[in-house]
Amino acid sequence: MEKVFTVKNPSGLHARPATLLVQKASSFPCEVTIVKGDKNINAKSIMGVMSLGIRQGEQLKVITSGEQEQEALNAVGEILETVFE
Repeated sequence: MEKVFTVKNPSGLHARPATLLVQKASSFPCEVTIVKGDKNINAKSIMGVMSLGIRQGEQLKVITSGEQEQEALNAVGEILETVFE
């Protein structure tokens, strides 16, 4: 499954939301990939997520494959579209 999400947090995906995203992705048994431009990273890797330098307003494609893929897609997308204080 795949879906495009827009990052809404004003600070982008800095350390705290990136950690939350990795923890959430890691809680599912399926593969979770984030695509930004020509880069594909494993959403379960904090170094991979941080390497993307994700900013507010950027669109990211999330791809899930395997058991609980729909739940993983929704959960990761929710974090991407959350505004953190």
